[in-house]
Amino acid sequence: MVQAAERQAQVVVVGAGLAGLMAARHLRAVGVDVIVLEARDRVGGRTYSIQAHDGTVIDLGGQWIGPSQRRLGALADELGVTTFPTYDTGQNIQYIDGARHTYSGAIPLIDPAVTMAVVQTMLTLNMMAHDVPLDAPWTAPQVAEWDSQTLATWISANVTSRGARELLTIAVRAVFCAEPRDLSLLHFLFYAHSGGSLNELVSVQRGAQERRFHAGAQAIANRMAAALGERVILNAPVRAIQHDDAGVRVFADAVTVVAQATIIALPPVLAGRLRYAPVLPALRDQLTQRMPMGTVYKIHCLYPTPFWRDAGYSGQVTNYTGVISTVFDNSPEAGTSGVLMGFVEGDEARAWSVRDPAERRAAVLRELAEYFGDQAAQPTEYIEQFWAGEEYTRGCYGGYMPPGVWTAFGAALRAPIGCLFWAGTETATVWNGYMDGALQSGARAANEVLAVLGSAGA
Repeated sequence: MVQAAERQAQVVVVGAGLAGLMAARHLRAVGVDVIVLEARDRVGGRTYSIQAHDGTVIDLGGQWIGPSQRRLGALADELGVTTFPTYDTGQNIQYIDGARHTYSGAIPLIDPAVTMAVVQTMLTLNMMAHDVPLDAPWTAPQVAEWDSQTLATWISANVTSRGARELLTIAVRAVFCAEPRDLSLLHFLFYAHSGGSLNELVSVQRGAQERRFHAGAQAIANRMAAALGERVILNAPVRAIQHDDAGVRVFADAVTVVAQATIIALPPVLAGRLRYAPVLPALRDQLTQRMPMGTVYKIHCLYPTPFWRDAGYSGQVTNYTGVISTVFDNSPEAGTSGVLMGFVEGDEARAWSVRDPAERRAAVLRELAEYFGDQAAQPTEYIEQFWAGEEYTRGCYGGYMPPGVWTAFGAALRAPIGCLFWAGTETATVWNGYMDGALQSGARAANEVLAVLGSAGA
């Protein structure tokens, strides 16, 4: 058995995603000695950018930035990671009961009655959402009602239009990679408030999908890690944490770090799989048992050109009954190659995860051909990423709360336990579940540590 090397630091961060790297960056800015342990052979967590065979940058994970995600925007500017607008010109496509329709704008106008129902429902939900306190959702005025039912239950009772229910379901899958029946209504409302409004969550222009990064979203993590240098240790999955009044001892493969405090920047479901001595308090541990991750395939198909643009299409598709429920034009800004990116989400992703990959590929290409013609069935490269299959993620885009979890366990989500502190986008109050939220959580956890260490936090 190989003896693990022992290192010392003031703070050890578990996880080199955006949250963990932001925490370490924040600590280093005031001179704190910090070590970051990362299980993978790369940094970035749920941001993961690769190059296709033709050199096109492909984001297999998080990729978009919206105008109100100011923390992410400011950091990207500081690091020199530039952005460009998501392609949003031309007709969008919607499939309804197997029939193909086209429309322009953020909301389909194919059936005016459905459009009115969707707009009214979104307005109602937005108004409800703004009654949910971001720092303590369990104190919302109607918490008993909202956290005792699923979003599906509320939709069934309040939305009579079948078309509107279908569009709302597509939106939920797109945002959570889960089904309306999976989510607490309270969690849905908190999430909408956290991102500003439902409109911002689902929109391209002036919304969460407005811009992309030229070098890929992972470039932000790469540049933060480069500045930290040898303080970031890769291929070091943490297995156990000992903690007491004197500090922590964090055991990873081939290295043990002794420190005064640790920031655990992992999704709650993964944080709960570490071994703690002494064991975590019951409420914190049971919280981690109740925050499942979303299920999604992110699929990219590459072509010599974005040929659909010549036909007047934006590349955006919604399909309630399809394998790929949403599609975007993910081509590089110059349009030197064409990329169609589709999501297989929620129940569809769960079902297809146990089927043959070749069968899944054929089903995806068949649907793209229905949307954009036979040329779409002949990509030069097909790339898919299944985040639920990743050992050190186990799902995307983030953890969510079923009914009752916020009420019974929410107070344990961010609360430090002695010298253990929690980060990760699931703990954010603003842009929870997004890259911007991950950065907020890292800075917040770092400031909590600084308060304990007696340093001045920003």
